[in-house]
Amino acid sequence: MKLFQQKTTVQRFCSAKEFAGQYQIGEEDFILASKSIYETYFLPLGLAAHVEYKSKYGAGEPTDLMIDALLEDFRKTGCKRIIAIGGGAVIDMAKILVLSGNYSAEQIFKKEVPLEKERPLIAVPTTCGAGSEVSNVSITELTSIHSKLGLAADEIYADDAVLIPELLSSLPYSFFATSAIDAFIHAIESYVSPRANLYTEMFSMKAMEIIMHGFMEILEKGEESRMELLEDFLTASNLAGIAFGNAGTGTVHAMSYPLSGVYHVTHGEANYQFLTAVFSAYQKMEPDGKLGGLNRFLGGILGCEETEVYDKIDEILSRIIPRKRLRDYGMKQEEIKIFAESVQTSQQRLLNQSYVKMTNEQLEEIYRQLY
Repeated sequence: MKLFQQKTTVQRFCSAKEFAGQYQIGEEDFILASKSIYETYFLPLGLAAHVEYKSKYGAGEPTDLMIDALLEDFRKTGCKRIIAIGGGAVIDMAKILVLSGNYSAEQIFKKEVPLEKERPLIAVPTTCGAGSEVSNVSITELTSIHSKLGLAADEIYADDAVLIPELLSSLPYSFFATSAIDAFIHAIESYVSPRANLYTEMFSMKAMEIIMHGFMEILEKGEESRMELLEDFLTASNLAGIAFGNAGTGTVHAMSYPLSGVYHVTHGEANYQFLTAVFSAYQKMEPDGKLGGLNRFLGGILGCEETEVYDKIDEILSRIIPRKRLRDYGMKQEEIKIFAESVQTSQQRLLNQSYVKMTNEQLEEIYRQLY
């Protein structure tokens, strides 16, 4: 039984210039980037690479149509190496470019075609949430079903993950907050996954510890104090990515996908809506076992009783950034049942990785509670 793997080499640089020089970026490189980050940190370097901005293909989270347009542009260039500079959306889209063949995004994500890696990928995260730089997962919205679908395949691992903390310094506070919460969710869901083991748990626990200590420092010192913690949060996101890349995420992610797919809520923010509700439900359904150990660990970090852990997390995160009701995004009451059915139909991969596998009725109850 495979316990753990880390295929991606993790590198750290002090600046974009140092990274570009070390990797000798040139004409045979295809860069997919977040426009504002690239123009601020990389454009002044005068790199000879072929550069496309993610915004050319659409706003928000990736869709299969956006990836198809990107694939069409990339296949014309003849470039031999992919460099992704951006958040999870940018890196997830770039992962598909490493594959051989002339297949559509829908064919690839449904695994209807062979997946063969043909080109190397360098992933440079510019947020502190996705962990995509070290995972073998890419997420897209399949427009035909109006929901997200994940592709998990070792062929799309990045060869190198490059951490440059200065790239986070221009991240607006709201994006920083929802990104960091997303990283915490990666860590906590992977910890209780049936696929977790001692190796993955170490990464999960350290990520949770760094993030919660960072949040408590921000609450004490103010939003701007995050600037002194950027390397900590970037590292925690990376650790959480390694954890969920091996152990997987679960029901929190599964329930967020219809919300993101229909109402285009960003990934981290959508996940945030379901975190404490799902784990509170786990607490009622199966309080012993793995969850008991998690509660003891988190209680020690948060300075509270084990039974108060999820209330305390809810309190801290609500002070970091307030959580909305689902109706605030435009969700309709009749969609509670529709969303639950969608999760059961299209997210079995995630439900099978959950601490407790929930029924339609239990999923509906959580949607109703948060509506």
